[in-house]
Amino acid sequence: MDTLLVSHPACLMHETPDGHPECADRLRAVLGALEAEEFCLLQRAEAPRATFEQLARVHSHRHIETILNAEPEDGFHYIDADTVMSPGSDEAALRAAGAVVHAVDEVMAGRARNAFCAIRPPGHHAEPDKAMGFCLFNNIAVGALHARHAYGLARVAVIDFDVHHGNGTQAAFESDPNLFYASTHQWPLYPGTGRAGGRGLGNILNRPLSAGAGSEEFRAAYGDEIFPALEAFQPHFILISAGFDGHHADPLAHLGLREADFEWVTSEIIRIANRHCEGRVVSALEGGYDLTALAMSARAHVRALMLTH
Repeated sequence: MDTLLVSHPACLMHETPDGHPECADRLRAVLGALEAEEFCLLQRAEAPRATFEQLARVHSHRHIETILNAEPEDGFHYIDADTVMSPGSDEAALRAAGAVVHAVDEVMAGRARNAFCAIRPPGHHAEPDKAMGFCLFNNIAVGALHARHAYGLARVAVIDFDVHHGNGTQAAFESDPNLFYASTHQWPLYPGTGRAGGRGLGNILNRPLSAGAGSEEFRAAYGDEIFPALEAFQPHFILISAGFDGHHADPLAHLGLREADFEWVTSEIIRIANRHCEGRVVSALEGGYDLTALAMSARAHVRALMLTH
């Protein structure tokens, strides 16, 4: 079994205004980086569309219908100052969520050891009844709830190392003790959530980092707090919200991470997955807004997925 890369050309058709950080060039940079010879053994698949039923495990019917009816015939429709829809946005959003669902299916079927979903729009800010922060549907939460529903997995975990707190994933998980969410993120920073400590029913763990924090603080947060909590949870499946905007070159935040940090955290997550859930890991792209840093970080992340046993 090899690592699976799931994407879809429709994810490039979600357009944003000139100068918007969440642009199609982000995905082009990631996909271009994964064409290097070292990734020749990657399996590759096109994402299906997520179904209404799959989305509705996370989102209200009202939210789903609002998004699917908000796509403009031309130009842009602004959900808020940061979150924009264009004529290709619905298809992109359905394929993005569908990618994570498909990746879960392939890993559970034993056709892939683990998977990375190179997708946009990102998802972890999308709350059950609200799109925000560049996000329309919560791709990673949709995948997690699919794992629960389709395969009867009792305990599913999401680890989020995007530089922004995944308020949407926390909101979707916090009332269910068998869903675990842990996040490192710069704080204070958008969206203003993610204060330190436990939340929900003891199943939410936030470990904020101060501006300027680098490898030492990042690795300590995982080694001292998040990984022990994940081990104690004993997950049956682990998903990763893989945001690379904690990189020191990223323009939207002020952490000091490097590619080696993303490779390290990924490798450690896989080792935990090997102990508890037969290595079942699915990762999905979230943030990362310096194109060079994003490409290099995604390469490091996928390299770890391929090489860690």
